[in-house]
Amino acid sequence: MRTRFYYLMEIQYLGFRYHGWQKQPNVITVQEMITKTLNWVLPDTASKVLASGRTDAKVSVNHTFIEVFTDQKIEDLDFFLKDFNNNLPADVKALSVEPTNAEFNIIQSEKVKEYHYYFAYGEKFHPYCAAFMCNILSDLDIEIMQKAAVLFVGKRDFYSYTFRPNPETKTIGEVLSCELIENTELTASFFPEKSFVVKVRGIGFKRNQIRLMMGMLFELGQHEKTWEEFLETLDGENRVKLSYNAPASGLQLHEVEFLK
Repeated sequence: MRTRFYYLMEIQYLGFRYHGWQKQPNVITVQEMITKTLNWVLPDTASKVLASGRTDAKVSVNHTFIEVFTDQKIEDLDFFLKDFNNNLPADVKALSVEPTNAEFNIIQSEKVKEYHYYFAYGEKFHPYCAAFMCNILSDLDIEIMQKAAVLFVGKRDFYSYTFRPNPETKTIGEVLSCELIENTELTASFFPEKSFVVKVRGIGFKRNQIRLMMGMLFELGQHEKTWEEFLETLDGENRVKLSYNAPASGLQLHEVEFLK
């Protein structure tokens, strides 16, 4: 029987040049970079990785977890972490690594995720901003967007905020908090004078849920959707299908927390 060793690793990455997390043919992904680096620093060890969740192309991650499986024990984890980081590309970083066991399931373990979506509106911003936030060129009614954001909170059927659901798709989820505030945390000299962030915490997020939520907020803010149309989307039984996925580059998986 083959022996297997299990490690839980915290990572972060800038997603702008990657085609998401999952390894795919003919495109560069974060999983591919992680796997190649593991093979380089552990050349005599068979290894693979699983993530606590996938990210789309251009989505960044401030904090998440991956599980590393190896067929040989990593004897010096401090040295391994330093060597691993030294060989990762500059836009991917491992924050920590610790042993875990076969009972831990990184995919099925219940977890709270917090997403941040950064944006500015009005005048076109500096091109360097493109990796970090979305630029809406028209004016936005921030007040109505703030009023709408808090109504996402609760456990409900997020059918309208699930990308291309089919009859088997589970669309029930729970948003624990959601707020739209002025951005004061993510700053740079080339950022616009004023920018905003939507912070969302929840359990059981659906595919593209945050981007669809932001799409609705942007349409409300531009008065392209009415308040009544927005309220209709909050009840999954209405089966309202939304098509506006806000751009991915404004989205950041800020933090993942496993529930005990």
